[in-house]
This record gives sequence, structure tokens and C-alpha cells, in this order.
Amino acid sequence: VKNGRIMTEGYHQQYGEYHAERNALMKCEYDLTGADMYVTLEPCCHQGKTPPCTDIIIERGIGRVFIGTLDPNPLIAGKGVQVLKEHGLKVETGILERECQELNEIFFQYISTGIPYVAMKYAMTLDGKIATFTGDSKWVTGDVARHHVHEMRKKYSAIMVGIGTVLVDDPMLNCRIEQDVDPLRIVCDSHLRIPLNSQLVRTAKTIPTMVAYATGDEDKLEALREAGVQLVQINDNGRVNFKELMIELGKRKIDSVLIEGGGTFHGTVLKSGLVKRIYCYIAPKLIGGKEAKSPVEGDGFSLMKEALEITETEILKLGEDICVTGKVVQPE
Repeated sequence: VKNGRIMTEGYHQQYGEYHAERNALMKCEYDLTGADMYVTLEPCCHQGKTPPCTDIIIERGIGRVFIGTLDPNPLIAGKGVQVLKEHGLKVETGILERECQELNEIFFQYISTGIPYVAMKYAMTLDGKIATFTGDSKWVTGDVARHHVHEMRKKYSAIMVGIGTVLVDDPMLNCRIEQDVDPLRIVCDSHLRIPLNSQLVRTAKTIPTMVAYATGDEDKLEALREAGVQLVQINDNGRVNFKELMIELGKRKIDSVLIEGGGTFHGTVLKSGLVKRIYCYIAPKLIGGKEAKSPVEGDGFSLMKEALEITETEILKLGEDICVTGKVVQPE
């Protein structure tokens, strides 16, 4: 901003490409001497996949920098502020800090722990059912809510389901509102039951697809490899251990996972203690049925005081449906 006018803006468009500051400044030909810069995250000051953002800020003669949050990355963590100050720039931090932390919650989680940020999404009726007693689930919510889900899929690096969802629904798990932004599709499949003719396997060469398994037939493994499926073995007494899988995904630079499974898988995932956010889509419908599936099954908790609490909740109106989202408070 210079003389009360926004001169340029930018954002970090893709991992490995230029950060927001450099994107904004490179496309601006105006004299920015003495201008103010507002950033949600502390500018980087080290050479990584891209050059330091502090360099170009100093080169362009920026006078003041207002920073929302400091970068928790140990390579930066206040050092960016220090570099700018050493070159005579005025720096203020903590500007709308909470809001900026919300914008960067995925990055903060991943850079601090090396474990992906895990969110869980499901759609249910007013009586808490995700399908009828026959298993029919198309569709619980309306077009507006389903469009919102596809918008959200662009935010996460990977989308994960259990093998039960694949066997019942044969989903595509792609982002249908924009090309070339599909997340990595992951199936948690302990005994390698995924059908070779499933949509996920048949499209694995065009949309990245991974199967996490514990045990499996070598011929099946080879057929999946030939189909383009990435395979990850996590064998914990014949089952895929969810925590170990998340650690492995973190090593593979996957910073976030959106869980879109069924009740059984959700129950397992919630017990892991890794889920950070819930997206619950609620449709104004009643289907009943004591055998109808619920969004979270498994053994559950035995006492109400053990129940996971959701805080900082927000309610979005999506056509006739609503989405309730909030942060999961994990027990200490």
C-alpha cells in the first residue's frame, strides 16, 4: 500500500513456487519506495525452494511491514523480522494475529509437528443418519452443500476413505469444479480388498491415488502398481495403524488430509486423537431406521465426560442445508 492505494497483492499459489511477497512484488512495476506491506505470515529469510522474501522486500524499498503471525518454522521463527529491522525497515507484528492463525492452521500444524492436519467431513440427516437402512446415500444434502464440499477439497492435500466406502459407493473422490486441482486420493485398506475395476483404480494414472494396506496378495499388489496406484504398507498386527500412516504421509510432504469415510472408519480415526476439525453437513430430512448408518460408529466412549468437544463453531447456510464446523478439543 502506498499513499492510501493498494499497489499490488499476491499469495503463495503452490508448494515449491514463489511465496506471496515475491509474487506480489514481481508483478508490480510502480516505485514502492516507502510503501507499507501487510502479510499474514512472517516473510522468509532463508534460501529454500525459493529465494528469501526478505531480499526482495528490502530491494524494493518497502518502508514498513505489518505481520499477522510469526512463522513457527525453526528456520525463520522471528529471524525474518530481525533481518528487516537490521535493514532499517519498521516492523509491527501481531496484526489480526488470531485471524491470520486461522488462515494458516494447516501450515502451522504441519510445520510444527511434521504430521498432516486432519479434518473430518460427513453429511447426515436431522436424525443423524448418513444413509438409509439399505445403504442408499445419494444424496443426503443438496447441490449447494455438495458444491461446497468440492470447494473444500481444493484446500486439502489428500482425501481419505476406508475400504468400506469404496466397496459400497465406488467413489471418484475428485474435485469436480476445477481441473487439475484434485487432491491425492487415499484408501485405508488393511487387507487389500479394493477392486481392480473400481473408479479409483481405473483413474489412478490421471488422478494420484494411494492405497495403505497391512497385508496383501503379491499379484494384487503388482496389478495395482501397473494401474498407477501408490502403495504404502503399514502393518500393525494385520491392520493399518492410522497414526503411523499419518507420520508416513507427513514424511511424503502431505500437509493435510480430509477424511470422508463411513461411520466405522470415522470411529477409528477419532480414537487416534489426530482429528483437528469437523465439517458436519446437516440436511433437513428424516429417514429413521435403527439399522441406518450413523456418521461415527465403532465402540464409542463409555462416559459422556469422555466425549470429544467441538469449539469455535461456525454455522454456514448452504441452500436448505447447513454446515457446522469447529475445532476438536483433544483430551490431554
